[in-house]
Amino acid sequence: MVYRILFSKDNIFSLRNDAYNGVIDRNITENVPNLAYLPNSHTKQEKDGSIGAFRASNLLASSPASSMASRKLNERLLNLNEKSCHQGMCSDASPVLLLDGQGFALGKINLGELEAVKVSRFKFIWSSNTQDEKKGVTFYKPIGIPDGFYSLGYYCQSNDQPFRGFVLVAREIPSKSESTHISTGIALPALREPVDYTLVWSSNDGSEERLQGCGFFWLPQPPEGYKSIGYLVTCSPKKPKLDKVRCVRADLTERCENYQVILDVGTRFSEFPFQVWSTRPSHRGMLGRGVSVWTFSCNSCWVPGQELPIACLKNLDPTLHAMPNCDQIHALINHYGPTVFFHPDEIYMPSSVSWFFENGALLFRKGDSVGQSIDVDGSNLPSGGRNDGEFWIDLPSGDRKNRVKSGNLGSAKLYVHVKPALGGTFTDIAMWIFCPFNGPATLKVGVMNYSLSKIGQHVGDWEHFTLRICNFTGELWSIYFSQHSGGVWVNAYDLEYIQGNKAIVYSSKNGHATFPHPGTYIQGSGKLGLGIRNDVARSNFFVDSSTRYELVAAEYLGDGVVSEPGWLQFMRKWGPTIVYDVSVLPLVLRYSMANIFIKLPVELYGEEGPTGPKEKNNWVGDERG
Repeated sequence: MVYRILFSKDNIFSLRNDAYNGVIDRNITENVPNLAYLPNSHTKQEKDGSIGAFRASNLLASSPASSMASRKLNERLLNLNEKSCHQGMCSDASPVLLLDGQGFALGKINLGELEAVKVSRFKFIWSSNTQDEKKGVTFYKPIGIPDGFYSLGYYCQSNDQPFRGFVLVAREIPSKSESTHISTGIALPALREPVDYTLVWSSNDGSEERLQGCGFFWLPQPPEGYKSIGYLVTCSPKKPKLDKVRCVRADLTERCENYQVILDVGTRFSEFPFQVWSTRPSHRGMLGRGVSVWTFSCNSCWVPGQELPIACLKNLDPTLHAMPNCDQIHALINHYGPTVFFHPDEIYMPSSVSWFFENGALLFRKGDSVGQSIDVDGSNLPSGGRNDGEFWIDLPSGDRKNRVKSGNLGSAKLYVHVKPALGGTFTDIAMWIFCPFNGPATLKVGVMNYSLSKIGQHVGDWEHFTLRICNFTGELWSIYFSQHSGGVWVNAYDLEYIQGNKAIVYSSKNGHATFPHPGTYIQGSGKLGLGIRNDVARSNFFVDSSTRYELVAAEYLGDGVVSEPGWLQFMRKWGPTIVYDVSVLPLVLRYSMANIFIKLPVELYGEEGPTGPKEKNNWVGDERG
């Protein structure tokens, strides 16, 4: 069998072979960039219906069980410099090997009493019947499960997405702290078969003559003290065998919640409404220990806030051994660091924090009319505490004010915070960029645009985007784009790339919000055609985060491993509070209906200088969205 990799203009890759049988071996992708995938439109099936995802990447070991693959992976990850951990300007150096005991990108993760492995080979079970095939959803059974591991539930995804999904399978590993049954004192295993199944929903209308092509959704009924993790789907009303799935001891699980709707079957297509959701741990962020298994949730009458009948796994390993070490962090940033493009008409450029301080930024204290100069490393800023309004930072006065407002692109860098995500099975690399000044907004009303001379301006602008890395494989999974008070996750296959695996991040004109593609984005009411314009485009103004960065925090590595700069501990505002007079708005808006103004972003009514990165709720918590 001969495989050929086909490269398209958009960095999207497909697979062709002369005798395609539907099962993709990750070995053939050994030298393929991270964005490689197998679209559903190219998916064929073997006689048994199995398929496999065309997998990434330059950072992917060809076999988790292979020590040779692990060594090759280590060499790729660790083409590193020998500078201290917090210095981000990397230079060429000889490859080094991972330290013994590190578990990043080795294909399996120890969760305490369970060991988890990704499975991305599946057998087709059932697809929802919709008029538009691309809008349907297909359900799969994981296959090729390693010996000793067990399925926890089935997988599904929309037909209009590239096939790159996976589910976790698990096996029990010995532990000295095994849970015991209260009444008998006998140690309980981590995994057990269900005692029964409950039929949750069927696409069949009750007629035995129309069973062909129907799907049946089953919820495993766990033994006492255990939790179900996922659902099973069959093409028959006959219950699945009990050994097809395992339930997990309750203390090894965490509560999960519905996240995004995958399938919504209304009463138009079925006698009973039915929804399928993706799930995520309820408690997330760098302190959360919930682990997504990437199964799905389904129900006919779920109410928001209601506890689901399934759970996610819980990482009880206090060392979070699958997280990257300091050298691997630098390798990941060098490999995946995006290039940030600023608008060609941007006036208010970013700068380094030290340049901002060196060029006259002042620290003010409540009640004092005269500001204090700030040391270049921010060491004289008040540290810790909370944002109590006692202190703030402002621009210098006099001739230097306008110069500092314009920033200094040559000094700009990304400030990097690395933290665990989804129970340490993923790594979030949050990249923060600082702009001394946020420019005025442009208001869009229908086809009209109104430049707001002052509204939207504020001193000190912190924006960020976040790379989410899979700790099983080391591949880039998605990027979060922060956009004012919210943001959006974008999958790796939907990103633009400038070189290899390095994505493009677009920064909006004046406001510096981040977006994945060029164009105009409206913040406000789309229905009313009313909101603030966010214009993004490629230009000659850019910062390459793969080389121009500084690692400022990675708490999980332990005290002293990463030296946090003094300014990071400043928990107050990086600019004074401004209240706008809406009389400066155009007359056509000033006297419009009050309900229209309700739809406008809060930035139109006043601006407070933003707090620093560490004061943001996503420093410890998960991203919004």
